Formats: sequence, C-alpha cells, structure tokens
Amino acid sequence: MKPTTRREFLAAAAAGGVCMPTLAAPAARGDVVRWPEVTLLDGARWTPQPGRAQVVVFWSESCPFCRRHNAHIDKLWRAARDGRGPQVLTVSRDRDPAVVRRYLADKGYGFPVSLDHAALAAALAARNVIPLTVVVDREGRLKQSFAGEMFEEDVMELLA
Repeated sequence: MKPTTRREFLAAAAAGGVCMPTLAAPAARGDVVRWPEVTLLDGARWTPQPGRAQVVVFWSESCPFCRRHNAHIDKLWRAARDGRGPQVLTVSRDRDPAVVRRYLADKGYGFPVSLDHAALAAALAARNVIPLTVVVDREGRLKQSFAGEMFEEDVMELLA
C-alpha cells in the first residue's frame, strides 16, 4: 500500500517500506569537494580550474549584508580574474533569474553567478546562512567557511 498522508509516509519510511534518497553530507574542513554540475546565470557551465583555489559565496539580492559583501566579492573577482588569484563563483538563493540579472546590472557586478543553490549547498555548505563564503584550496579541499558579512580587507586577503 502506498502511503498517502505524511504520517503514513513517515511510518512506512521508519519501517523501511519507502525508498528515501540518501544525500551526501557537505564536505567538512579538509575534505576533497565533490563538485556538482554548475550552470551559470548566462547558461555557461562552470568548473573548478585544477591547481587554482576557489571562493564560493552564497547570497541573496534581498539580504542587506550580502549587498555590502558582494561589493567586496566583485572587487576580489576583478583582481583575480587574470588567473593569479582564486576562481570566484557566487551562488544566489534567489529563484527569479530576472531579479538577479537586474541586481547585477544595477550594481555593475561582473562575477559569475549560479542559481544552483541546492546542489552547491549540498556539496559545500553545512550552514544555511547568508552571506556564506567558502574557500576551497588548490588541492580541491575545503579550507574554510566564513558565515556572515566580511570586511573588504578580509575578502581581499583571499587573493593569497
């Protein structure tokens, strides 16, 4: 019998009568990151470049802390896009691509943006907070996560 109510579903799941997907836990500090497929807002695919660190920032257009933080992230992206610094990827939690495009255009930001929040959060973010800045080292291991807004000088230190 197929469960029809939430209570029946949970009872069946507890008894092993329902197949539930198993989600991998996000990478812990020092773990190799298992990158999902990432599609950018413009439709291009994003992949981590071997031998280069990555900085991934989770944000939302409606978050006032993210607005200030993103100004620093754009500065980091502009300084690093020559390939000498970390590869920058931002992940918007917004669902409407038009809202994100308008926000980026209004602010003049050029950093790459993905709306693949769920997949990237499953790989990188054990915490559900924004802004969240995640650093992956050159060997592909999760180095550190910074919850909340960062000062410009702290963001720019990520160039090293």
